Amino acid sequence: MTVTNSPCFFLMRNVIQDYAWGSTTSIESLFGIANPEGNPQAEIWMGAHPNGCSQIDVAGNESRLADFIDGDKVAILGEATEKQFGELPYLFKVLAAEKALSIQVHPSKAQAEVGFAKEEEAGIPLSAGHRNYKDPNHKPELVYALTPYQAMNGFREFADIVSLFRALEISELQDLVSALEADQNEQGLRCFFEAMLSLQGEVKDAALKGLLTYAEYHKSDELFALILELSEQYPGDIGLFSPLMLNVLTLQPGEAMFLDACTPHAYIKGTGLEIMANSDNVLRAGLTPKHMDVAELVANTRFVPMPAGTLLLAPEQYEDGLHYPIPVPDFKFSVYSKVQETELKPASAEILLAVDAPLTVAHANGEVLTLEKGESVFIPAYAGSYKASTAGRFARAYN
Repeated sequence: MTVTNSPCFFLMRNVIQDYAWGSTTSIESLFGIANPEGNPQAEIWMGAHPNGCSQIDVAGNESRLADFIDGDKVAILGEATEKQFGELPYLFKVLAAEKALSIQVHPSKAQAEVGFAKEEEAGIPLSAGHRNYKDPNHKPELVYALTPYQAMNGFREFADIVSLFRALEISELQDLVSALEADQNEQGLRCFFEAMLSLQGEVKDAALKGLLTYAEYHKSDELFALILELSEQYPGDIGLFSPLMLNVLTLQPGEAMFLDACTPHAYIKGTGLEIMANSDNVLRAGLTPKHMDVAELVANTRFVPMPAGTLLLAPEQYEDGLHYPIPVPDFKFSVYSKVQETELKPASAEILLAVDAPLTVAHANGEVLTLEKGESVFIPAYAGSYKASTAGRFARAYN
């Protein structure tokens, strides 16, 4: 590749994943992307992930983004990114949830490396339903709300969990709740969480019946109305107790939240932008028909409460944009509003998404590209600098 003569802007054609929990209307409503058959449109994937790699036009030929990057990783990714990661280290998404996603925990980088190696050595196929580790990477995430976006993230305070479970007065859980009340610390919560997820048979059925009976009597309370709603989506699932253990919050449009490794979380409903490290590692903790490895899940979970007031990310405002502080090197995320010819200088490969208005990018080589809302562009590190203009918002994914 001759960088000096290479184009800098590559319009992306992105995969839309039709997972069953996806919305049939939100992506069409926000971005005008047609959905004539009314299928669930759950996620738009922007990136080079093998399960949904974006396509770009290279010299008149359609190419997988991953193949284009492989052509000259140093020039396209930037020298530092190529050295540290050897690939595009993030996946950028639009996520539109009509139903709740499974409660999940993502391992840390060190935990993923150990777990992946053990399952490889054991010869467990990557496609196996009981496989926990699909790769040796962590999967921190950031979500930025485009609509009201309901989620669970992190454990409630110890006393709050005890109080909520005490109020249920479920005899089958009395000993567990008493134990947590006596040991309101990390070890006490670990034992309680593991025991709750391990309930089986008649005890589990009776506990869930007690929960739903209580919720029906208290459905004017938003928390218990949510549990009833989740019970229609996932009947008989032990994850229905999760809103009593985890913080439940609704991000308003424009608010963002970081989801760290070892922290239980779930997306419940809404549409947002999501950026994450390039990983498929998920340990499930309920609201799912899929495999749950409780022992492995517990081993990868940090049992530390997260005060509700600490859950939202406060962006830093400078250089015409809002920049969200992210404690990992895999990705960065910024949002720009109503800017004219703001100059951006990529040190790595970038993806821009026009959120709610056309976006025009221009390079000193004379290249100009205008995106409609919902469209994205890939910009290699070798672009050096470019200017962006929009009457609305655009999101910038980079690292």
